[in-house]
Amino acid sequence: MNDVKSMLPAELEQLLTALGEPKYRAKQLFSWLGRGAGSYAEMSNLPAALREKLAKEAPLCPPEILRKAVSRTDGTVKYLWRLSDGNAVETVVMRYAHGLTVCISSQVGCRMGCAFCASTIGGLVRNLTAGEMLDQVLFARRDLGEEIGNIVVMGIGEPLDNYDNLLRFLTLANHPEGLNIGMRHITVSTCGLTEKLAALAAEDLQITLAISLHAPDDETRSRLMPANRGRGVAAVLAACEEYFARTGRRITFEYAMIDGVNDSVSQAEQLAALAKKARAHINLIPLNHVEEREFSPSAPERMAAFCRVLDRLGANYTVRRSLGGDVDASCGQLRRTYERGGSL
Repeated sequence: MNDVKSMLPAELEQLLTALGEPKYRAKQLFSWLGRGAGSYAEMSNLPAALREKLAKEAPLCPPEILRKAVSRTDGTVKYLWRLSDGNAVETVVMRYAHGLTVCISSQVGCRMGCAFCASTIGGLVRNLTAGEMLDQVLFARRDLGEEIGNIVVMGIGEPLDNYDNLLRFLTLANHPEGLNIGMRHITVSTCGLTEKLAALAAEDLQITLAISLHAPDDETRSRLMPANRGRGVAAVLAACEEYFARTGRRITFEYAMIDGVNDSVSQAEQLAALAKKARAHINLIPLNHVEEREFSPSAPERMAAFCRVLDRLGANYTVRRSLGGDVDASCGQLRRTYERGGSL
């Protein structure tokens, strides 16, 4: 089957030529796909015969909304999509003063095994195609009837574990005849696959890279994040320094605050030192509790003490505002309910 949603204009030209059609139709087709067309019937400037041919040779399979939940407190919208093969992924649209940001998934499930995360329960099912990643942006925008200006690849899955499809997605999202979202408005989050970070640095993209650090020492990080084993914090830090040297783009350290696990004064001191060396910004995240997990968010007094240390050491940090708490906005929770056959 031809996956037209993952194709660039030159590839669409090749497809249309093989179907006996003129090349210029590729630009029209790419434009419709970039607008989030759900069927070929919507593509009014394509001949009916071509639409019929494409429907047979390259069927469009837009995601189906299984559930849409809207936060009553902050307007965050969470989607659970059913894909063409029956699998489900989640997308979250967040409202900020500067506009809408969409957080998309890159895989069905995840193999990284982070101990506090719902997405990795059950492991990895499969990678998403570039088109399936793009569809999350397009069909959220279509459903809301509002423009989306920023993309975060931080939902279900490890983006760098789906490296080739991630790069293709970034190209499609950035394409001037597609979504036309600037690379500086796209953030990619990774648990720190050092072997892929060097390759990503060599691409010299102007994206924002976020490292899910979550602990400044190997003992704690390996407990929380099995992907740290065989790599280690020092290796991740070295990869971050190389990334900054190659791209000039400052990295963000994502740090979920977990009560009694990674929120001590000494760990705050270690984190500040790592961030200073990597010239990184720290994003402290109040942990979202996951039913199947043992961890709880840091108590307010521990969070305050942690921040006082960062202030004293001059660390550049923010505390992420919790969004969508009433719609289970942390990634993986809706999908787990769906998989268990629970009520959506």
